[in-house]
Amino acid sequence: MASNPKAKADAPTGGKPNALQQPLTPSPELAAVIGSSDQLPRGEAVKRVWDYIKSNKLQDAKDGRQINTDEKLSAVMGGEKQISMFQMNKHLAQHLK
Repeated sequence: MASNPKAKADAPTGGKPNALQQPLTPSPELAAVIGSSDQLPRGEAVKRVWDYIKSNKLQDAKDGRQINTDEKLSAVMGGEKQISMFQMNKHLAQHLK
């Protein structure tokens, strides 16, 4: 008898939020970048950081994977002047509790 993969996808998760949905509190440095110190899911925090990066034109013109930090973003990114988009999540994790 074959199992129904759709049944697994529709199965309730017990109401527990997954890691991206769990509300977290941003550090004061991160709150300055995202504009709020209210709790929010990790995915929303990442989205707001990307909104900040794009609105302040901080993506490197030659290599879009690189982010040139300004004063506010540098405080979140460990003082780095430039980071890769892959390093960003490592730094963000230290500012979400």
